[in-house]
Amino acid sequence: MAFCPVDVMIVGFPGNKFSGRIAPALMELVDNSTIRIIDLLFVSKDTDGVVTTIKAADVDAETGPGYLGINVVQPGALGPEDAEELQEDLAPNSSAMLIAFENIWARKLIEAARDADAVVMDHVRIPSDVVAAVVTAA
Repeated sequence: MAFCPVDVMIVGFPGNKFSGRIAPALMELVDNSTIRIIDLLFVSKDTDGVVTTIKAADVDAETGPGYLGINVVQPGALGPEDAEELQEDLAPNSSAMLIAFENIWARKLIEAARDADAVVMDHVRIPSDVVAAVVTAA
């Protein structure tokens, strides 16, 4: 089986305005076989700087409404070290959701490369703000 590129996206919620409004978009991407959710990790920092981490398995209707229906295929793939790396950049009274996802849309291309005795040597993600700046400058 060919493995597809995996990305980790960090979505920030200033003012700890975390809701389940992103969940339907994630579920649509899963349902149409664009991505597979490897893991979710929720990190929040209160006004005193105390950091709380919630694993996908610990999400309930109160802490993460809307995320309960998302199938996480490898719970625990995102762990304490991921939360620690994020907590310095997280402002007081804010939250973030880390989403590890496999880009299964790339499967046919990866399999075709393998069948042609070729290998995918690298996968580079260009941030959307860089793309926007280039397009605006052009």
